[in-house]
Amino acid sequence: MKRFLALTAMIVMTAGLGAAADLVGYLADAKCAAAGKAGSDAHAGCAAACVKKGEPIAFVDAAGKVYTVHNQDAVKEHVGHKVTITGKVDGSTIHVDSVKM
Repeated sequence: MKRFLALTAMIVMTAGLGAAADLVGYLADAKCAAAGKAGSDAHAGCAAACVKKGEPIAFVDAAGKVYTVHNQDAVKEHVGHKVTITGKVDGSTIHVDSVKM
């Protein structure tokens, strides 16, 4: 019985890990995102220029939390725009499954 309860507790505690999340926010360059300068339509031109020069892409959610984008190519065309991202969050990193504008 103790083993059953322990196994059940482990399953319940890990049930949410790896689940897909829907996040709304802006795709920006990592440098400005870290400095708190990203996350609005006004930053679109700067974000696109910095990413074109090689700056990594970051995602800034509606609350201002900054995520590192694991698979940069999946979002490259949407830099500077407000988007809804579906993906898997692991701490401050997101692996993007889909992007909608």
